[in-house]
Amino acid sequence: MKYTVLELQTRAQAAFAEGDFVCVRLEDGREIRFPISANRRLREATDAQRGNIEIICNGTGLHWPDLDEDLSILGILEGRLGPA
Repeated sequence: MKYTVLELQTRAQAAFAEGDFVCVRLEDGREIRFPISANRRLREATDAQRGNIEIICNGTGLHWPDLDEDLSILGILEGRLGPA
């Protein structure tokens, strides 16, 4: 018997810090936001460090190079926002 696993791939098109939130615009047009205060590394960072966000892994992740912090888009959607 052969099984096929389908994985939902939600991809980011853009990401930016805005006020007290990280905002992510998805390829399907949705925009999601989460509070910077929910992640210790982001909370303790400067505005410039928070704003330096790279989209990685073909749009399935975010990377803050100044902070060595990575979050997956699926994790963000599930509420897994890194170290509190």
